[in-house]
Amino acid sequence: MDLGDVAFAGAAEQARMLAATAITAPALLEIYLDRIARLDPQLRSYRVVLADSARQEALAAQKRLDAGERLPLLGVPVAIKDDNDVAGEITACGSSAVSTPAAQDAEVVRRLREAGAVIIGKTAVPELMIFPFTESLTFGATRNPWNTALTPGGSSGGSGAAVAAGLAALALGSDGGGSIRIPSGWCGLFGIKPQRDRVSLAPHHDAWCGLSVNGPLARTVEDAALFLDATTTMPAPEGGFVGAAAKQPGRLRIALSTKVPPPLIARVGKEQRAAVDAAGALLRDLGHDVVVRDPDYPAAAVSGNFLPRFFRGIYDDVRVMPHQDRLEKRTRNMARIGSLIPDGRMAKIRAAESAVAQRIQSIFDDVDVVVTPGNAAGPSRIGAYQRLGGVATLLAVSQRVPFFEIWNLTGQPAASVPWGLDANGVPLSIQLVGRPNDEATLVSLGAQIESARPWAHRRPPVS
Repeated sequence: MDLGDVAFAGAAEQARMLAATAITAPALLEIYLDRIARLDPQLRSYRVVLADSARQEALAAQKRLDAGERLPLLGVPVAIKDDNDVAGEITACGSSAVSTPAAQDAEVVRRLREAGAVIIGKTAVPELMIFPFTESLTFGATRNPWNTALTPGGSSGGSGAAVAAGLAALALGSDGGGSIRIPSGWCGLFGIKPQRDRVSLAPHHDAWCGLSVNGPLARTVEDAALFLDATTTMPAPEGGFVGAAAKQPGRLRIALSTKVPPPLIARVGKEQRAAVDAAGALLRDLGHDVVVRDPDYPAAAVSGNFLPRFFRGIYDDVRVMPHQDRLEKRTRNMARIGSLIPDGRMAKIRAAESAVAQRIQSIFDDVDVVVTPGNAAGPSRIGAYQRLGGVATLLAVSQRVPFFEIWNLTGQPAASVPWGLDANGVPLSIQLVGRPNDEATLVSLGAQIESARPWAHRRPPVS
């Protein structure tokens, strides 16, 4: 058995291997712990590796497997983004401003354990998950396994780097403005931002004023579907999301759009535009009805609705931090902006969401899925923004990732789908956006694309 092949098999295939006794849970865990010891000093994808507790969990999982018990993720090592609580561990959120370990697991972590997952560690994030690159003064920079001079993205950058480099079978991420889809795109993974409230945020309810959700970064569509089945708090489709991944989506009407939502200004790269064109050609070949059409983005949707919620969400996070003096200067400055938005004003902004979302979602009266570029450009170099303040950093980096925030505002599902490599050997991606509550169509269509253009066999140079 090739140990590298096992590490890159993905969560669903590993679950099958474990059930068939092709490998044991302790042996599978040791493959990952060995790889982490060898490769993660270079990548820094993990903030902390929970080797001792993971070994105990793997032994317990093996006893259950030996007894004939079958659970979706029984014995599979899963990484947890460091904004979700793991009992007994500090939820650092990329900062030294927290010092008290969590008393209990976050609900999503509890559900993953209930499905049999072995929690292998907590993955790196930028401070308070603010930026789409994973660097902090406290924990340093996380590097992209496809090119270690570049960021893997963020804020789920540690999760993306870990899964891409074969240091975890599957990883939990969160997405308040692209934080699952951005690193998935730059790391060559399938990542889905589920429908708002699909996956529990408890005990951190209503994160970033309703913008943020939890979801998976995965090697395959089936792996992501397995995560959704294990964690959903709302009814799943008949047969579950894994069942949806195994079904053909039928003939869909699909809109291609490369329009940048205003008032964002971004130059979409030639390779990123070409990926959307190539996706359109493939989708036509697969029998879908493909049109070119842009959503009706209100001019002030991002500036008037998303950004106030983003800044206020940062402020809400900062004001409960026990050691605010330890926060980075630009984090404190971003929180200061959020403090200027009073509760009454925020209530009006939240109330306006429905009308804004209805206008944007009107395109789905005629189409089933919207396809956009993933990231508008390749990842930035490590340290590219370290001399900039908070707002200047946000303005600079947003030009690379303009296609994501709008769908956090509407709350509907959207997925990053790998689309080959760019001229520099770094992954490209497209984004699939579905109707509200329709992750099943994204999973089914994503699996169809994966079958036509497989990606899970690709391994980065650091692997």
